[in-house]
Amino acid sequence: MTRKRNFSPRQLRDALGMFATGVTIITSHTRDGERLGVTCNSFNSVSLDPPMVLFSLSRQAHSLNKFESCDFFAVNILADSQKDLSNRFARPSLDKWEGVEFDTGVTRCPLFPDSLAMFECYTRFHYDGGDHVIFVGEAFNMQVGTPSAPLLYYQGAYREITPDATDTEWV
Repeated sequence: MTRKRNFSPRQLRDALGMFATGVTIITSHTRDGERLGVTCNSFNSVSLDPPMVLFSLSRQAHSLNKFESCDFFAVNILADSQKDLSNRFARPSLDKWEGVEFDTGVTRCPLFPDSLAMFECYTRFHYDGGDHVIFVGEAFNMQVGTPSAPLLYYQGAYREITPDATDTEWV
């Protein structure tokens, strides 16, 4: 039985854009040491025990095949102050890493020091997600940065939130 959808792909994208998300940069490295990085807002927790997270990557992404061959990945949850970094890793570029400050974790995956939180993960599974590939990883190393305003994405643009007077003030 074929079901007719009552929306176009563009309408679906616009409706999904009504869900505000945080912004991450997923990093890894190939077996020969090439650093990988891509801006991603399709990140979720999966399980607390064992600690598992997921992200999805478009089948059109230039780095998809390289990510699929990696044993590890890191998730860098971005602060509002990291918009430029997010923009840099949102597009394919030969010099993405030039002049970018980063540390390396126990997996040698790049970690951005001003991120709100960073997770290093063993790649556990890849799943078919239609026009995306879903990566599931088991987190085994975590760092939490200084609390500050998160980088948010809503309706196709970065957005800001401000703390309520009753909330803890951000530094």
